[in-house]
Amino acid sequence: MTYREPARTVLPRVLGKAHGAVPDPVPVFADEVPAVANLDPELLAALRRAATDAAADGITIFVNGGWRSPEYQEELLRKAVVKYGSAEEAARWVATPETSAHVSGDAVDIGPPAARAWLSEHGAGYGLCQIYRNEPWHFELRPEAVAGGCPPMYADPSHDPRMRR
Repeated sequence: MTYREPARTVLPRVLGKAHGAVPDPVPVFADEVPAVANLDPELLAALRRAATDAAADGITIFVNGGWRSPEYQEELLRKAVVKYGSAEEAARWVATPETSAHVSGDAVDIGPPAARAWLSEHGAGYGLCQIYRNEPWHFELRPEAVAGGCPPMYADPSHDPRMRR
């Protein structure tokens, strides 16, 4: 009889708030939350200006997602491949860590629906633009939008040339 090493269970690494997870929506002024605090400073400033003006209209803008660590983005991508059945289909919803605007702090996911609607209507005035038609919650800073309006949206991230690096 030979000795066999007992099977080891590999537990999934839990990536939480320190990696950019936002389990519950947070205000755009939540400096203690890494997903907000690690956003690009210009994006965060524009978002906070918009949130202040939206509040005057009775709308509260929350962050559902913002900056993410590469490890957390990779975890989201793995989960999307399982959910959607292939890497190609997952690419319509989740970018790789190397291409994600969330990892660089250049993208923010907004909620609730009323806040997204307000930002879709008024965001260009702050340089905040919806980038993907299939993701009404995803906004990025486009400073040129203040004068010229937001650029046309991509159907989804798989159509964005930045995702093909």
